[in-house]
Amino acid sequence: MGTVIDSHFLALTAIITIFYQLLFFIITALLKFDKVTDFAGSTNFVILAVLTLLLKGSWHFRQIILTLFVVLWALRLAFFLLLRILQWGEDRRFDEMRNNLAKLAVFWMFQALWVWAVSLPLTLVNASDRNPFLKPVDLIGMLMWAVGFMIEATADQQKLSFKKSSQNRGNWCNVGLWQYTRHPNYFGEILLWWGIFVASTPILKKAEWLVIIGPIFLTLLLLFVSGIPLLEESADKKFGNLDGYRVYKQRTSPLIPLPPGVYGKLPAWFKSGFLFEFPLYSRNFPPEEQIWCRTSSGKSSDTLKIE
Repeated sequence: MGTVIDSHFLALTAIITIFYQLLFFIITALLKFDKVTDFAGSTNFVILAVLTLLLKGSWHFRQIILTLFVVLWALRLAFFLLLRILQWGEDRRFDEMRNNLAKLAVFWMFQALWVWAVSLPLTLVNASDRNPFLKPVDLIGMLMWAVGFMIEATADQQKLSFKKSSQNRGNWCNVGLWQYTRHPNYFGEILLWWGIFVASTPILKKAEWLVIIGPIFLTLLLLFVSGIPLLEESADKKFGNLDGYRVYKQRTSPLIPLPPGVYGKLPAWFKSGFLFEFPLYSRNFPPEEQIWCRTSSGKSSDTLKIE
């Protein structure tokens, strides 16, 4: 079949995404049921990937493999997040939104933009008639996806297992990959989507290179908006007065995996300039003076216990 509405499926995927997310927004708003939010976002990727592949009908190897990559990533994430929220029973992101229709609508609009933008490299690949032979850049992109996928899946499982243990209740996760980065799952997700973009580059021409917006949007989103900043703020409020956590944060990279012994010795300017250790991630981190005052007064000496 030929392309639909426009030659690059851009309008089609936008329309489908808007209506799909609108459906789940209505369910959430009317029933106050927000457990399907992440499921709605992840499965939307599957719909766009499979639909664009089927509609074009070219069945080029690059189209098939990248579609399989996105479907595999999205299905794993969708069911992992769904099972996790069903176990936890609530999604704290929506505590301030459940009774505020405007905030809820903005969130769902942003989720629709996230799905559509991040899907752009695959959308262009599936819409293209070009099918150059596989190049080294294809293999590099596929390897990036494979490594990123394994890192994200492993990190998610390690954290879930950590939280299931009653012995770890009230502690921050610092096992497995979480010893080398405070957010290994986000590192994996960013890496795999940049891999999808890199593997798409052999078919891109002229303005089509603008699909780089997809991985850039995802990276900025996780670095500055709904990813790392929110989790850092939450962790700092819970554990910021604990010596063990303070040492962990000072010695552990926020995103790029590095041995703690190496990261802890790096100068602050290098961490902020090259390793994404932004002041934004410590805006709720209690200063040493504040902790000293608390402990010296005898009111909070137990807060210095190393977990």
